[in-house]
Amino acid sequence: MAESFDVVIAGGAAMGSSVAYHLAADPAFRGRVLVVEKDPSYRFCASALSASSIRQQFSTRINVAISLYGISFLRRADDLLAVEGQRPSLAPREDGYLFLATSEGRSVLAENHALQTEIGADILWHEPADLGARFPWLATEGVSAGCWGRSGEGWFDGYGLMMAFRAKARALGVAYRAGEVVDVVRAGNRVAAVVLADGSRIGCGAVVNCAGTGGRALAARAGIELPVHAKKRMVFTFKCRDELLGFPLLIDPSGVWVRPESDGYICGTAPPPDNDPDAVDFEVDHGFFDEAVWPVLAARVPAFEAIRPGRAWAGHYDMCLFDHNAFVGGAGEPANFYLANGFSGHGLQQSPAVGRGLAELIVHGRYVSLDLSPLGYERLRLGRPLIERNVV
Repeated sequence: MAESFDVVIAGGAAMGSSVAYHLAADPAFRGRVLVVEKDPSYRFCASALSASSIRQQFSTRINVAISLYGISFLRRADDLLAVEGQRPSLAPREDGYLFLATSEGRSVLAENHALQTEIGADILWHEPADLGARFPWLATEGVSAGCWGRSGEGWFDGYGLMMAFRAKARALGVAYRAGEVVDVVRAGNRVAAVVLADGSRIGCGAVVNCAGTGGRALAARAGIELPVHAKKRMVFTFKCRDELLGFPLLIDPSGVWVRPESDGYICGTAPPPDNDPDAVDFEVDHGFFDEAVWPVLAARVPAFEAIRPGRAWAGHYDMCLFDHNAFVGGAGEPANFYLANGFSGHGLQQSPAVGRGLAELIVHGRYVSLDLSPLGYERLRLGRPLIERNVV
């Protein structure tokens, strides 16, 4: 075989580039790494089209722990990912998430809050009177309680993180190539090579599937079934004439979300399950904003009754329909095929911890820093979903 690498990573956005960086930065790793990215412009990748936020307000212990490491990494990223004195400026803005709950959702919010604070997340519980005092622009009608991240939650330059991972990985010797991994060549219980869309073959010691919405098809070529589907999510922008101080990333009980961005706001919500087909395009339905998003925002934040809508865009989630959690780690068979798929909208914020974890698994044969085994593929085979209740 003409060409061979110790590790081939399918997909070079935030997740793939994080794996590449962490591999190359591990003193115990002496191999060669190739990242194959089908869209070098990153125009359509989820990392570039994301709302670029991070939170600890999850309902599963592993997701809270992953994001606690994520914010720690973001706070240090300008130094960790510097290249020849050039430091990225990811500007994490820790204004928090604010989850609101009705009386029906209060008990779930309380359970989640207890878990988050037990692990070490800085999340404050607010009764309606507390919410009104801290966020005077908020209408609390129908709200039984809220949880706000005092620190460690907010938003950041997601595109900048992706490109900083990529630049640092390349500086450490990782090779990048434009192309798409479309097949694998097996030799017994292992992958011996990958096949690119142009027909070329590249030998490999390990393969990491970071192909985003293409991850399901690639896994299938290795004989692995992934219940991961591409789902379209739209982000809308608008401006408000009133200044609303201390505005966090607000999650209404309906699922509609909104946060500040530059001199305006971005917002969105998921469509109803019966109108959420697999994504095939990036078209924006502006009527969805008028019918499903704006009325909720105007009721929750009266200042939003008078707004000026702006541009909008659509991206694709690689949604895990099994339990809305990612599959991370070895697939079992082939033995050297690794998964990083189905992040359901959480991939960008989870890329530091998952990239580190997969690099440890490949180099050391085990998770060293944080045990990611709860996200392992085995749970699908056993029919034991790890349900994440806080999906935004």
